[in-house]
Amino acid sequence: METAASGLNERSGIEIERMEQLDRQAAYTGTDEVSPALTFDVTRLEDYLFANLPGFAAPLRVKQFRGGQSNPTYLLATDLQKYVLRRKPPGKLLPSAHAVDREYKVLSALYPQKFPVPKPLLYCEDESIVGTSFYLMAHVDGRVFWDLPMPQSNPAERAAVYDSMNATLAKLHAFDPAAIGLADFGKGEDYVARQVARWAKQYIASATEKIVEMDLLAAWLPDNLPPQRAVRIVHGDYRLDNVIFAPGLPEVRAVIDWELSTIGDPLADFTYHLMAWEMPAAGGFGSLKTLDLEELGIPSRDTYVAAYAKRTGFDPAPSIDVYLAYNFFRLAAIVQGIVGRVRDGTAANRHAAARAEAVRPLAETAMHFARRAGAP
Repeated sequence: METAASGLNERSGIEIERMEQLDRQAAYTGTDEVSPALTFDVTRLEDYLFANLPGFAAPLRVKQFRGGQSNPTYLLATDLQKYVLRRKPPGKLLPSAHAVDREYKVLSALYPQKFPVPKPLLYCEDESIVGTSFYLMAHVDGRVFWDLPMPQSNPAERAAVYDSMNATLAKLHAFDPAAIGLADFGKGEDYVARQVARWAKQYIASATEKIVEMDLLAAWLPDNLPPQRAVRIVHGDYRLDNVIFAPGLPEVRAVIDWELSTIGDPLADFTYHLMAWEMPAAGGFGSLKTLDLEELGIPSRDTYVAAYAKRTGFDPAPSIDVYLAYNFFRLAAIVQGIVGRVRDGTAANRHAAARAEAVRPLAETAMHFARRAGAP
C-alpha cells in the first residue's frame, strides 16, 4: 500500500495547498513500528498462521500502517509473502462498531466476482491470538492518494483516476446483494433512517461537548428523508484514500476499509463519497471545495454526479441536499466516536486527536444542507 509520485505539477497558484497536502501524504503513507497500545504476541500469531494458513513460513515481521484510525491494520511480512491483518482495537467499543467479521464477509463475496478487493485469506474469532478477533488478507501493491487534489500528479492522470473511482463505485452498486450471497448482510430497506438513528445514539455515547446542530439534525432528518430507490451493497466509507491504484496507471487495484459496509441505499453511499466536493477545511480530511477543479483536471461535482447517474440509472440530484445533510451528520458522529476513543485511550492512529476540531464544522455543514432542503 505504498504511494508513488508521478508528473509533479509546477503550478505556483496552489503552492500553499500543495505543501499542506504533501504533509498529509507523508503523514499517512507507509508503516511504523507497532504502537505499544496495539502490540501482540508475534510468536503466538506465527504458530496460528503456520497451522491455519497454507504456504505460511516464519519468521514474521510486523509493522503498523499509519493510515486509518478505526480498525488497527498491520503489514505482516515473511521472506516469501506479505499479508495485511485487520483487527478490532482493544478496550471498550461502541455497539456494533469495528465489525471485522463483516469486513471479511463482504470481501469473501466480492472477490469471486472480480470486484477489486484484496483476497481474503482467513478470519479468526479467537481473541487469545492477537487480543481481539481479526482477519487476514493478501497485500496489494499499489498507490494510495491521500490528497484529493493529487498534488504530485497531472490533469490527465487526475481525470482518469476520478473517472475510474466513479466507475468502480458504480460497479459495486450494480450487484444484486442476494445474487452474491449478501442477502443477510443487512436489513436493506429504510437504510438512511436506520443510519440516522444509529449514529445519533453513537454520537451521544461518545460526546465530549454539546453541539446544537447535531441535536437539530437528529430531530429533523428522520421526517425529511427521500424514499429509497434500490437495495445495493453500501461501502460506507468510499473515498480516494480507501482505494489502491495500480503503479503508474489510473486503474483501481483494490477498494479497502469495509468496516461500515452493509446493504442499503446506493445514493446514500454515493453522496457520502461526494462530500469531498463540499468538505470544510477543519479536521484534515482534505477538500476540493475551494480549488480550481478545471485546471487540476478533476471533474466538477455536477459532472461527477452525471457520470454516476449515467452508469447506474440512480440520480441523486433531486434529493442531493438532504443526502448531503445526512452524510455530514453521519461523518460528524463517526469522528466524534474517534474523539471518544482518544478520550478513552483506544484510538489506533497517532493523528486521531486532531480530528476533534472537525466535529463542529461537519455538523455546521450538515445543517447548511438541511436548511437548503427546507429545515428551519
